[in-house]
Amino acid sequence: MDLEQECEQLREELNETNSETKRKKLTKRIKLLEAFVQSGNKPEWMILTVLPVLPPDLRPLVPLDGGRFATSDLNDLYRRVINRNNRLKRLLDLAAPDIIVRNEKRMLQEAVDALLDNGRRGRAITGSNKRPLKSLADMIKGKQGRFRQNLLGKRVDYSGRSVITVGPYLRLHQCGLPKKMALELFKPFIYGKLELRGLATTIKAAKKMVEREEAVVWDILDEVIREHPVLLNRAPTLHRRVSRHLNRY
Repeated sequence: MDLEQECEQLREELNETNSETKRKKLTKRIKLLEAFVQSGNKPEWMILTVLPVLPPDLRPLVPLDGGRFATSDLNDLYRRVINRNNRLKRLLDLAAPDIIVRNEKRMLQEAVDALLDNGRRGRAITGSNKRPLKSLADMIKGKQGRFRQNLLGKRVDYSGRSVITVGPYLRLHQCGLPKKMALELFKPFIYGKLELRGLATTIKAAKKMVEREEAVVWDILDEVIREHPVLLNRAPTLHRRVSRHLNRY
């Protein structure tokens, strides 16, 4: 596809037409093609000539009791692509009739489509238990996908979760924290103040004092929470769902 030639042809059509609707449609297409040309991208780059294969660790074979194996759905989908590709190659080598080759190409394309996004086009391919096989797109999207589950859903230090309950004694800018949670969240500040006041000579000694929950630790925690607000979030995280509060426990 020659983008420059296509743009020129569309400009000629734009000059010849008097229909307002058609002019708007042609103008949009011209802008799109011009942006495509300026970006330096080429249409042929959108066509897959080599199929990416995930490493074995991302599509494992798990041994079960009795000598059986549980395999990832991706292995079944890859196997379908390989089998159909090999069959197409044999048909081409045998100089099979054109109608048979076209049908085999269509089946190969369906196998590739199912590998990339099963069920997107037509009926989803199912396994032996009649369950739709999980494709590459299914591994990425959704709450259990690679991004939200593994990349965005990582646990971090100095954060916690708990059940929300009412607090009639709290003001609008305040929140209540369980004592043990507050102690865990503000440990670094407590260690620092214990050393600063000479109550602990090393971090190790400060840790032991916090683990024993000595009375002085709770006094220091009272001071720390007055100086350090927390960020609260309640799911679903929509507009203004994250708010800053002062602590009480």
